[in-house]
Amino acid sequence: MAFEFHLPDLAEGMTEAEVVGWKVKEGDRVAIDQPLVEVMSDKATVEIPSPRAGVLSRINYKEGQVCKVGAVLFVIDDGTAAAGATPPAVAARGNGHKATPPEAAPEPPRAEIPRAPSTAPSAPSTPPRAPEVPEVIDASPGRTRVLATPATRRLARQLGVELSSVAPSGHRGQVTPEDVRRSAEGAARAESRELRAPAAQREPAALVKIEKPRPGELEERIPFRGVRKRIAENMDRSVHTAAHFTYVEEVDCTDLVAVRKRAAERAAERGVKLTYLPFIMKAVVAGLKKWPQLNAALDESTQEMVRKKYYHLGIAAQGPHGLMVTVVRDADRRSIFDLATELERLAVAVQEGTATRDDLVGSTFTISSLGRLGGVLATPILNFPEVGILGVHELKERPAVKDGQIVIRWMMNLSISLDHRLVDGWDGAMFLQSVKALLEDPTLMFMEMI
Repeated sequence: MAFEFHLPDLAEGMTEAEVVGWKVKEGDRVAIDQPLVEVMSDKATVEIPSPRAGVLSRINYKEGQVCKVGAVLFVIDDGTAAAGATPPAVAARGNGHKATPPEAAPEPPRAEIPRAPSTAPSAPSTPPRAPEVPEVIDASPGRTRVLATPATRRLARQLGVELSSVAPSGHRGQVTPEDVRRSAEGAARAESRELRAPAAQREPAALVKIEKPRPGELEERIPFRGVRKRIAENMDRSVHTAAHFTYVEEVDCTDLVAVRKRAAERAAERGVKLTYLPFIMKAVVAGLKKWPQLNAALDESTQEMVRKKYYHLGIAAQGPHGLMVTVVRDADRRSIFDLATELERLAVAVQEGTATRDDLVGSTFTISSLGRLGGVLATPILNFPEVGILGVHELKERPAVKDGQIVIRWMMNLSISLDHRLVDGWDGAMFLQSVKALLEDPTLMFMEMI
């Protein structure tokens, strides 16, 4: 009997997942719990095991394709008969007739997936439809294909906005409620904006195409999918949704260097590698408690600013498959040594590819640090939908002025990118000043932790 595997909701609110790679091929015999395929939702890659033993008779989505939640990802023929069916040979013996040869046996009916009852009657001759994808398509005559949620569609009707005239800015070309509101500000502005928009923005088919190399020229083509593609989508969404601005400050970390050196010796006795990052995390948490609008997000569906009273710090780290943001949960409740231990665990999980979804999603504020490669200055892109990200740059000895004298001090630059829709420049500057004060005088930091 054919068993259809429908892609489940692997995470709250997930609507689709991209197929990263198949570990088997059609026609292979598989065992229960044997790894079959890796799919990626959000930034986490999840391995799906076989729910049945049998033959993988059909693969519906190839590597790089996107499968909607509820759609049939693959089909397994487990070789069992449908419940209540009588084997042809047994039926023949019971009736006194010869057994029908196996090749002439009727094909057992395919198992139907239970569906929600429908209020509208359907004709018996109508074949069952495939699971519908969670999108609304404007099928009016002469209209182009429009992706929008039912709530967005309803808002467009209320405001008198034609969805086909709205430039989408959402994921995979989806029209968002904010797009509809911007369009509703004036029909004339909406029309002029459509006329001024380049063709590549109006026509999804107008994509950038790189010509093939001439004879003698060498190129390498790598499929743009998986984690790399998801990173690109998230960065593009962040840049085109949030109103970025960046503030930079110079920090004298001379006292912090001395404190960390003493603490590292104690940490080594416990088998813990202590870097500067746990101290920076503690300073960030203290700053977020004073300036809570930086530990927030904008719920565009309800037009509400959500201030979060928990502190899950995202730590941007380079992994074998690209940039990953690991999450240290409840950073405000952890000690310096505990933070160091968790950072080391997450770093190993990223490098070995064993990070779980809980390790990669749910951060409220992100810190991006390249350590010795941190450079002098950067303008990090927000980890959407967060409203703040802190860039930590190289810590090194530099000449500085202290008490009217030029001296050598351990200096470091911090840059913070913020979403100006929710955070004013004053608030962002005051937050970074709070972080600076704690890093320049670590004794104040320990007072904040009491």
